[in-house]
Amino acid sequence: MASQNLLKSKVGPYGLSLLILVVFLFVWQMSTLQPAFDSAGKTEDDLMVMEFNGDIVKDAKGNYIYNPDKVKGIPGPGKVFEKARVELGEAFVKKGANDHGIGLLVIYTIRRFLVGFIAGSVVAVLLGIIVGLSRPLYIALNPFIQVLKPISPLAWMPLLLYSIKDPYWTAILVVFMSSLWPTVANTAFGVNSIRKDYLQVSALLEMSYFRRLFQVILPAAAPTIIAGLRISFGSALVAVVPAEMLLGELGAGYLTWIEWNNLDISGVIFAILVVGVVGYALDYAFGRLAAAFTYSEV
Repeated sequence: MASQNLLKSKVGPYGLSLLILVVFLFVWQMSTLQPAFDSAGKTEDDLMVMEFNGDIVKDAKGNYIYNPDKVKGIPGPGKVFEKARVELGEAFVKKGANDHGIGLLVIYTIRRFLVGFIAGSVVAVLLGIIVGLSRPLYIALNPFIQVLKPISPLAWMPLLLYSIKDPYWTAILVVFMSSLWPTVANTAFGVNSIRKDYLQVSALLEMSYFRRLFQVILPAAAPTIIAGLRISFGSALVAVVPAEMLLGELGAGYLTWIEWNNLDISGVIFAILVVGVVGYALDYAFGRLAAAFTYSEV
């Protein structure tokens, strides 16, 4: 209890987060330190071959050291930060057809994600409302929805690519499929589970069909619909990056794959961090938007 009070009074949650980050970076740095090069037991010919292969280089004092550009294993945070500095300094530079800055790649990913997610959500909500308004239709279609919901969106990718033969639209449709079934299932359940009192009151007030839909049914089912959208949102975020990697479409996922092909592990780690930051920013924005449409019954 005393330690908890100390954290609350002196450190705080943000200070604790900073402390965890510092400890993590320290452990990362210490675990990736390279040992000093030992030339004992190696002949001049051995050293010449190693230098020719780029395994070792000479420092300012003329002593052999391991080549810092050819480090084995996971690179330390210093190298990743240096990679980040270089990439962010050229964030919006186009050097070639497939060599675009990280800022442009993030824009491509967000645009692809938003198009697929918004289209999938609109279709899912409409389909969920139609299914949820009819109890017999809900019972009949619910087993099919539950079977389709757990299928990985990437499992649809070969079929989608074969059908439309366009990697760009295939990536968008993968996001679309990620956004579809969780929202359909939650919307149908929410609409079908509305309290009968609400419907009885709307009938007594002789509301028209569309007025009852927009003023009674959708507001009552909104928390469940939002929950389905949150699930779909996370699923779509997870799907868009591997879709770009596998389809070779320019984006944050494409950068990860290219850096791996170049055997630049610092670049791979940087790309992973970019994906995480972009995903967090999008999820935070969606959470703030969803909060405006969510209420709790008293």
